Amino acid sequence: MFPDKIRCSWPGSNELMIQYHDEEWGVPVHKDRKLFEFMVLDLFQAGLSWQIILNKRGGFRSAFAEFCPEKVALFGKREIENLVNNRAIIRNRLKIKATISNSQLFLNMQKEFGSFDSFIWQFTDGKTIINKWETEDDIPVSTAESDIMSK
Repeated sequence: MFPDKIRCSWPGSNELMIQYHDEEWGVPVHKDRKLFEFMVLDLFQAGLSWQIILNKRGGFRSAFAEFCPEKVALFGKREIENLVNNRAIIRNRLKIKATISNSQLFLNMQKEFGSFDSFIWQFTDGKTIINKWETEDDIPVSTAESDIMSK
């Protein structure tokens, strides 16, 4: 962490949130395994705070085979039941099933584009977008790029 760093207000004083902000948030990612990890964590975050997800990140890592999409894609009824009963993660059956389905789609994208990284970065021509928002209220819910990605 960087004590003198200028940072957004959303991490508050929570050390885990500050560490995430300073070391991961906004940092370009090109490794498929890490992209899959963020895809899983983002799915489970829907409707919850990011702090809850970060607090359970280790549990998610263990529960979802170290974020190996090839392994998660093979999860069946037994694994789903184990996950629904796993207190180390968010035990939402629909989110668990969506994660398994998404892992299969993730693998399809890897096959079609050579990597998930190639697929996802095509939307920005492989370039990082640096926004210059004045306040957090200026940040839009979606952008033209995110709208295209979601289709």
